[in-house]
Amino acid sequence: MSTADRLRLLTISITIGSALSALVAFRATGDPSKGIPAEGKKIFAVKCVACHKADGSGGVKLTGNATPNWRDAKRMSDPKYNDDYLRDCITNGKSKSGMVAWGKTGQIKPAEIENLIAYIRTFSAKK
Repeated sequence: MSTADRLRLLTISITIGSALSALVAFRATGDPSKGIPAEGKKIFAVKCVACHKADGSGGVKLTGNATPNWRDAKRMSDPKYNDDYLRDCITNGKSKSGMVAWGKTGQIKPAEIENLIAYIRTFSAKK
């Protein structure tokens, strides 16, 4: 095997290893968010308000599907919309609704995503 072939193989191995590491970092944990709502509120005010409104009521149509109403306690208590779902939406985006892949693009870090989820949950919390 030539030196060029070895380098090519090494490059491919490193690329695959990096991709697998990223998948592990962004995998669904099954755990509720342990984020800090007050920290999430700061991020929400900068990154999310334009589409999800300051009160979390959503309804903005960017590409056809309206953004969700996080104030709807019935919707937010549905197991389908658990923290893993929110984590996936924020990390990987949702192209049908125009949701940005904030985590995948590195614009919001994993700990910040947890803070956002904790803040989003405050919209439908019983008061």
